[in-house]
Amino acid sequence: MAQDRIIIRDLLLRAVIGLNDWERKDRQDVLLNLTLFTDKRAEAAHDDAEHVLNYRTITKAIIAHVERSNYYTVEALADAVARICVVEHAATRAVVRVEKPGALRFARSVGVEIERERADYAE
Repeated sequence: MAQDRIIIRDLLLRAVIGLNDWERKDRQDVLLNLTLFTDKRAEAAHDDAEHVLNYRTITKAIIAHVERSNYYTVEALADAVARICVVEHAATRAVVRVEKPGALRFARSVGVEIERERADYAE
């Protein structure tokens, strides 16, 4: 089944993240890119926002979570963001990329990209 996408690019936030003691002292930049999958056909056909996957609401939830977070790995942060998208906000699938700009010398950034769907969080 074809799925529509909501794309959020270059969401720059600050978080405590990293394994080293110096990384745990101060917040540092993290860059998020998201692709959220959903079915937008009904909304497009009827111009109806009643059941819309609201990217503003999702982004606010992600910002609040990331800015109060305290993760050691970008993998754990990416998974938490994906959970927010698919469990709390009903995206059917999410691709989440989390990068730490300047984390490696000579590289613009380093990070991970994960893909999750609702079934990954079934309890």
